[in-house]
Amino acid sequence: MASTSQAPQSGARAAHPEHLGHVIFIAAAAAMGGFLFGYDSSVINGAVEAIRDRYDVGSAVLAQVIAIALIGCAIGAATAGRIADRIGRIRCMQIAAVLFTVSAIGSALPFALWDLAMWRVIGGFAIGMASVIGPAYIAEVSPPAYRGRLGSFQQAAIVVGIAVSQLVNWGLLNAAGGDQRGELMGLEAWQVMLGVMVVPAVLYGLLSFAIPESPRFLISVGKHERARKILEEVEGKDVDFDARIAEIEHAMHREEKSSFKDLLGGSFFFKPIVWIGIGLSVFQQFVGINVAFYYSSTLWQSVGVDPTDSFFYSFTTSIINIVGTVIAMIFVDRVGRKPLALIGSVGMVIGLALEAWAFSFDLVDGKLPATQGWVALIAAHLFVLFFALSWGVVVWVFLGEMFPNRIRAAALGVAASAQWIANWAITASFPSLAEWNLSGTYVIYTIFAALSIPFVLKFVKETKGKALEEMG
Repeated sequence: MASTSQAPQSGARAAHPEHLGHVIFIAAAAAMGGFLFGYDSSVINGAVEAIRDRYDVGSAVLAQVIAIALIGCAIGAATAGRIADRIGRIRCMQIAAVLFTVSAIGSALPFALWDLAMWRVIGGFAIGMASVIGPAYIAEVSPPAYRGRLGSFQQAAIVVGIAVSQLVNWGLLNAAGGDQRGELMGLEAWQVMLGVMVVPAVLYGLLSFAIPESPRFLISVGKHERARKILEEVEGKDVDFDARIAEIEHAMHREEKSSFKDLLGGSFFFKPIVWIGIGLSVFQQFVGINVAFYYSSTLWQSVGVDPTDSFFYSFTTSIINIVGTVIAMIFVDRVGRKPLALIGSVGMVIGLALEAWAFSFDLVDGKLPATQGWVALIAAHLFVLFFALSWGVVVWVFLGEMFPNRIRAAALGVAASAQWIANWAITASFPSLAEWNLSGTYVIYTIFAALSIPFVLKFVKETKGKALEEMG
């Protein structure tokens, strides 16, 4: 329904070139939260086997220590928006930076398994905050003409963070003579791997002091003059600031505060469109993508790959993830969301099926036969490539666009929560499933990838080129 009030004429325009460089710096600084999101999520990959050996725990307990960070992620994501609305986006970033730092130090120097788990929950809370605050801040500070491209900084930073964590892990393992528990700087190598995150965490905190508060937040708390100065920094001096501030205020007044009860309806508790959002989130995780980022070193070592090589393959997989993400960013607005999702699903089915086939063979002298080993390695990279160029990006685009205005915020929150829960289920179950039957585990992931094809064909509508107001 159209608003009865007349929207003020926009005072916005594209930033002058001399201002664009400053805006890019601001967006890149904020995206450091995304870098830490990716880094902290995947750095544990290098420590899994060392933690198992150090604390002499079975697969079930180990999986809970790895997956428990996701509980913190869910809580951080659920509360970050409210915290940011109360104290501001910059203060929220600074809290996240402190939590990342504390988590890195605590994880590197644990007394026992229980406190390692606690530090991982704290790091997860920071990840959850960064996942919400980064994109919101960048959108609020960016000039409208550049918002889409600057908004992509967050996703790019996440995949770069994943890659850098694997590269650092590989380098530290080599420095420790290929032993995850080898001595390095007075600690075991795996402890140094987890502790290195202090460096980007401190950098993130320092950068947060060099960037301005969101004009939108400042206007919401009545600091119009400060908001005007920041708008001048990012958009130039000859903007109609009265019109620009009026436009922001008008948009804030029009926003509807959706609640959980607005999502109810239909035959199965939620409205159908909410279930579609939940389905997209669950399928994104149930193909097993985070096994590739949390457990890939363990996976390769379990089929006889040398530990140093296994860490290197984790890094190359992360590079493929970056390549796929760039492809998605280029084509998501050209090809469309739905075709990209279908292409990705087909590619993932092929990659996962080949992995399942390769892992079905018995080990010879502790290793997969040569042919099956190469097939498994190539298929793993193929799977990550097709995920990254499709579901890795497209699901978040769909979730931001597919819901009607009146329920968008609440529906997005439910769908994102479903994603964290599904992520936890896959992360917590993989070690035990792999012990049961590694090939069978990949058959399960293949089935979910295959089921995502009819799900998208039947239930998901294309949102490319449609205004948000058209989502009914």
